[in-house]
Amino acid sequence: RGKVLMPGLCDAHVHAIVPINSFAQLTKWSPFYTAIRAVPILEGMLLRGFTTVRDAGGADFGIARAVNEKYIRGPRILFSGKALSQTGGHGDMRGAGEIEFDSHYYVPSLGRVVDGVDAVRKAARDEIRRGAHQIKLMVGGGIASYTDPVTFAQFSGEEIRAAVEEAENAERYVMAHAYTARCIRHAVTNGVRSVEHGNFLDDDTARLMVERGAYLVPTLSAYITMWEEGLSIGMPAELHAKIKYVLDVGSASLEVAYRRGVKMAYGTDLIGPLHRHQSLEFAIRREVLPAIEVIRSATSTAAELFNMEDEIGRVAKGLRADLLVVDGNPLEDIGLLQNPDRLLMILKDGDIYKDEI
Repeated sequence: RGKVLMPGLCDAHVHAIVPINSFAQLTKWSPFYTAIRAVPILEGMLLRGFTTVRDAGGADFGIARAVNEKYIRGPRILFSGKALSQTGGHGDMRGAGEIEFDSHYYVPSLGRVVDGVDAVRKAARDEIRRGAHQIKLMVGGGIASYTDPVTFAQFSGEEIRAAVEEAENAERYVMAHAYTARCIRHAVTNGVRSVEHGNFLDDDTARLMVERGAYLVPTLSAYITMWEEGLSIGMPAELHAKIKYVLDVGSASLEVAYRRGVKMAYGTDLIGPLHRHQSLEFAIRREVLPAIEVIRSATSTAAELFNMEDEIGRVAKGLRADLLVVDGNPLEDIGLLQNPDRLLMILKDGDIYKDEI
């Protein structure tokens, strides 16, 4: 009595193999060491109730296979492989004085640098060959890279369309990093299905997203936690300064998206020690959105975005047994989903990973 059975949670924007607060530093690590450091990150996600996550750059078939074969306890991983970035884009982690960028597949980096339609097309095909569930593009500037302001638009329309065509040929889709309304429109008009972040979404762009059937994946917990803790965990001051620009407008983008009917999936975009704040996004969104919409964003809406609505995201006969038993009703108190102690049972694919009933 007083307990609720609900679907396992989905996080549509994670970086599961980033255990430090620097994408640039990660490129200097051994891939074997990086994989070992990902183990507690993945287990933590599962024990917070996340049974499916979509990795937005870095994770590959190897780490997903280790989870699937139960060598590692963790959520189901829908990986992108390496995100695609133009030279000087958000996936190019070089500083202005650096010449070489090693994006060899076995360097544990977020992305690979590709320029021109043919190079983008080949890279997309290569990520699909390696099993990517979706292709990730950087179509605007970002916080964690050194040489691109957040407002910069990246990739040409032709390059974006090439990636979209290759993804759709393989029954996949494209997700794109974009903050500003201009970058969002650049992505969506060229066929992108999933817009990541979207902090500067405006009404006209929201209407375009609805017309094109695009989804939004806000990641507001990343900015709050990086702003509060970033410097103390080693984030360079020049990158930390970028956060304030996107932090103050984040909640407004939720309001615009909800008012205009844009479908939103739950995302976090946390790295390093900030992974522990994965469930904070529930409270942030609840300040703006009804509890049922926040919960749907982490269950049924995310499943639709992943093209897995017939497998996950609901409690129904014939779907995968990804289930949570919650001590209380999250519709009445969404904070229950932020407290792992209130998750009494966690199942993924019918396997019990926690049972305290």
